[in-house]
Amino acid sequence: MNAPVAREKLAVSELSVFDHPEFKNHEQVIFGHDAASGLRTIIAVHDTRLGPALGGCRMWAYKNDAQALTDALRLSRGMTYKNSLAGLDLGGGKAVIIADPRTGKTDAMLAAFGRQVDRLAGTYITAEDVGISSKDMEIVAGETRYARGTKATGLGDPSPYTALGVFIGLKAAVAHYFGSDDLTGRIVAIQGLGHVGMYLAEDLHNAGARLVVADIHTPSVERAVSEFGARSVDPKTIHTVEADVFAPCALGAGLNDGTIPELGAPVVAGAANNQLAEERRHGEELKKRGILYAPDYAINAGGVISIALAQPGTGDAKVRDKVVAIGQTLTHIFERAAALDLPTQTVADQIAEERLALATR
Repeated sequence: MNAPVAREKLAVSELSVFDHPEFKNHEQVIFGHDAASGLRTIIAVHDTRLGPALGGCRMWAYKNDAQALTDALRLSRGMTYKNSLAGLDLGGGKAVIIADPRTGKTDAMLAAFGRQVDRLAGTYITAEDVGISSKDMEIVAGETRYARGTKATGLGDPSPYTALGVFIGLKAAVAHYFGSDDLTGRIVAIQGLGHVGMYLAEDLHNAGARLVVADIHTPSVERAVSEFGARSVDPKTIHTVEADVFAPCALGAGLNDGTIPELGAPVVAGAANNQLAEERRHGEELKKRGILYAPDYAINAGGVISIALAQPGTGDAKVRDKVVAIGQTLTHIFERAAALDLPTQTVADQIAEERLALATR
């Protein structure tokens, strides 16, 4: 008598995680909840062949749980490739918390997230990301020893190192495309002025670049205009601005069927994760249009490098040397892509996968 009910429930069930288009042989996908604090979180562990899965925690007001799952799956896989390409002995993972970071964040929620991480016993190591500050991560670290980017575990806020790597990588891209890494007078359009975007704007301004900026947070835009002489534009049209470099530093999937034909710059080099809505197809589309793309997980690895290599009380010289080497990595990618006539994203994937393959032997 109960069989028809069971069949009906199966018929209306949501898509299985295993059938999700962004599920790429992930090792673990954990859905966490804490009734007392209202925490809803997804932790995705993609690959641990090189070591424990390291990746930040993102808090965002996702439209629905499906969007949050897509983000966690995509970002965790990106961390696997980022850590591999950066030469770190770490796997890839990512966590998302479904909440508005401006209005829904509480200390109790952050502490509950720390306990969720702790239950994984080191399989996943967390750190800050969009919507999570270094102060927030200190609260998380109060519940688990598997949190990084804190004062107790290293250098604290990784944002300056992410920005440094993007700055160095952007210069490498400019050198490859224009023949010189001199940024004097170069126009850079920055989409997103969060922690990393603002640090990048400062570095570019000091190097003589002319800035065009956009962000949904008006005070950040006003600061960039006041301090760096930037010109502000609508966030919806920043990618169309005539510039030498477009630097996406907001959320992912910004390079897609709608925006790629409208790009106003011949070089794309920014801090955002998962910039290509569809990695293979949109990487090929950029190449077809003659646009030089700095693969996101190659150029924005500075933060994870600082988290992975920093030791309390030892300074940051080792970290900075490794971050500066991002420029050499990107130059290698650009040259190999040109020699093989392949999209830069494809070549970056190849290099990362070669190291992952060696780890299985």
